[in-house]
Amino acid sequence: MSHTIEQDQRPTHTSVGPQVVAIVPARGGSKGVPRKNLQLVGHVPLIVRAIRALQAVIEVDMVVVTTDDAEIEAVARLAGAEVVLRPVELAADTSSSEVALLHALEVLGDRGIHPEITVFVQATSPFIDPTDVSAALKTVRDGRHDVVFSAFASHGFLWREDVEGARGINHDHRVRQRRQDREAQYQESGAFYVMATEGFVEHEFRFFGRVGIQPVAEDTALEIDTIDQLHQAQLMAGHRDPLAMFGDDLSVSAVVTDFDGVHTADRVTVDENGVESVTVSRSDGMGVAMLRAADVPVLILSSERNGVVAARARKLGVEAVTGCDDKLTALREWAATQGLPLADIAYLGNDVNDLDCLRAVGWPVAVPEAHPLALQAARVVLTRRGGDGAVRELAERVLKTTARPHPQDEGHQSHA
Repeated sequence: MSHTIEQDQRPTHTSVGPQVVAIVPARGGSKGVPRKNLQLVGHVPLIVRAIRALQAVIEVDMVVVTTDDAEIEAVARLAGAEVVLRPVELAADTSSSEVALLHALEVLGDRGIHPEITVFVQATSPFIDPTDVSAALKTVRDGRHDVVFSAFASHGFLWREDVEGARGINHDHRVRQRRQDREAQYQESGAFYVMATEGFVEHEFRFFGRVGIQPVAEDTALEIDTIDQLHQAQLMAGHRDPLAMFGDDLSVSAVVTDFDGVHTADRVTVDENGVESVTVSRSDGMGVAMLRAADVPVLILSSERNGVVAARARKLGVEAVTGCDDKLTALREWAATQGLPLADIAYLGNDVNDLDCLRAVGWPVAVPEAHPLALQAARVVLTRRGGDGAVRELAERVLKTTARPHPQDEGHQSHA
């Protein structure tokens, strides 16, 4: 005897694996904004912002990034996401997001992962609220909708223009209604789509079956497709993000810094005799002097073998380890001689050879132009660039937060 299953009486998924998988497509190529998915908003790469938002959704069992790009892969893995490597032919300008999602689901299926629900998230939406994703997941999981997408309410007056002139689209322009008297319409934000996986695979398109809307706040709905929108997001992040800054729980007993790209702008001048020289900041010198006056140990830890590093350290009156190929071992040995736990050390770096140290200390810090992996590993990203006051900024933050006394600038000019 045959019978019909009503749409809201779906069979229960029996897989013991992840039931909710969130997938973030992030290809390396981008025309409007070069390397868009690695651009920084609030000092955090866009791809990492998406991963972190999804990690904060309790219902999401696995976060997956599908990419064709090695750097995005590395950043995503460091942020805790699984990665599906996408073939180049599926990462062209004309490739749809659906193609990337279907490929990722196929690869996951080969790994024995068959999610009941798929969450499609765009990394170009930097202000996703995890509670919105959670609410959308609930309506799909409860069977009320097959698809739920993010959108914000709009009372905007839309117009079109033809040969007869301009006329209202969503309103009668001959009768001007008050905003509160007009029914709200919804504009798709493009941030996330929650879909029953089986239906998505069947239809190969994000909208199918019963479609629902998850209302989101308009100020979370910015989608980055242009440089201007990226700049807008960067400005917004300074006001809306709980940025990782030194807080009341700060306990920094020592400061360790890289040299090139931190005390310098990561450039070197070579004269006709092959002699190298670098430019440093007097402001940074003052920052080191302030730390020394407050009895905060300072170490310069560099892989550079040029004598300029040791010379600068002597000028500043601090220790230096140069020509170091294993920075983490050197850091641990120095910390042991100081009797300090790594958790109480702030380490300021800028490149991939700083990663081990950044991951080991309690306060990993990076300059704003650092390598994306270093930025991802950092707990704090400074506002001043390497060679242009970054060390001074770090010193002031450490001294201000720990309430240590520090000298007036004019009393220590000799250290600059």
